[in-house]
Amino acid sequence: MTFQLNELEEIYPENLWLTLSPEQKQDAWKKTFQQFDINHPNSWQIFINCLCQNEFLKWLKCDPDFQQDLNTFPEYQDANFWGFVNGSIITIGETKLVIVPTEKSHPMKIEIPQEWVDIPKFTPHYYLAMQVNLEDSWLRVWGYATHQQIANQAEYNKINKTYCLDREELVSDLNIMWVARELCPQQMFNNKLGTKVSNVSNIRSSEVLLKNLSCKNVVSPRLYADFQEWEILISSDNLRNQLYQRRCENFSEHQKQLSLHQVVSFSQWVENRFTAGWQNVDALLNLQKKTVVSQFRSDIALNKSRVKGAKLIDLGMQLGKQSVVLLVGISPEIDDRISIRVQLYPADEESYLPASMRLALLSQSGMLLQEVISRSHDSYVQLKRFKFPLGKSFSIQMVLGDVNIKEDFILDQLLGKLS
Repeated sequence: MTFQLNELEEIYPENLWLTLSPEQKQDAWKKTFQQFDINHPNSWQIFINCLCQNEFLKWLKCDPDFQQDLNTFPEYQDANFWGFVNGSIITIGETKLVIVPTEKSHPMKIEIPQEWVDIPKFTPHYYLAMQVNLEDSWLRVWGYATHQQIANQAEYNKINKTYCLDREELVSDLNIMWVARELCPQQMFNNKLGTKVSNVSNIRSSEVLLKNLSCKNVVSPRLYADFQEWEILISSDNLRNQLYQRRCENFSEHQKQLSLHQVVSFSQWVENRFTAGWQNVDALLNLQKKTVVSQFRSDIALNKSRVKGAKLIDLGMQLGKQSVVLLVGISPEIDDRISIRVQLYPADEESYLPASMRLALLSQSGMLLQEVISRSHDSYVQLKRFKFPLGKSFSIQMVLGDVNIKEDFILDQLLGKLS
């Protein structure tokens, strides 16, 4: 069941709800990438954190009680921090808060990156759990935890390097936090956290560390590095900026290498510009048999996609000049960035696909993720709907006998165009 924002506010009146206009989303998007490389592999995380910081800060400034001594970290000139660590600091007078955003539709716990807990430079008094719903255009602060709670109750996740606390342990009413801030400021800190000191004697040289962590195969540097080494790097503006720039350069070079093979860029589809061979769905279907057109247009699942493209695939002379139509639809999702649907139809006057034709999804490295094989009387086949994060590439493979055809795709930045 889906609720409107006013209904959610009635169900959870103790939570803080902030509405998002299209202009506010666009403003955060523009501010983030006027100064920073849009091709950074974690650019979506940068945007989400920028948006959350912007809107929470605006809300604070509307209250006279919170207008004094407001500071943020990272600021725009340091926004590359968000390319590595989720969350941001807002300081109100002597009180330090860390906002931890999530796009999960039903968050059951707050997941706090270790950097906010174990690096003295970053440790706050309070952690705020913020839910982001771009589809329905709202933000929600659904609870908070104190520093002391994390010290005594949080569970450490070694894989994700996060401290996790169940939602039942969080306080859902922010007013309690504001009252405690005024009445008991001396009890806000707990000396069990933020006091770890790195053993620098075993730290590799910064150059070796930067080289290793800037490699394009390292998806998340914070998870790859030893935490003591990572603490030194992420705490240094200079080293962090160097790592950011190197990763951007390596990622851009990887994209150039991909472009040598004809890679389909989805952002061009939004502007009705298609890579050679690809067309707008309606343009291609108008040339096809009416039964195929009706099959596609009656498919509710694919037609929910915001952007759709199609390509006529020639299977070759050895298969009697048979052709098929590959259809791909994309739409934005809340949790996992972009939702993708792929279907394969017979072309021209054929009613059915060739039997034993494979339609497969391959990862960026070529690993088989899923596949479907046509039967003797299939009017179409489709892959299960899947999700990929922005900045990643994947391939769709079609195999029939000795014919092997592969189409490569890359998920570039689509937010401003799809919202």
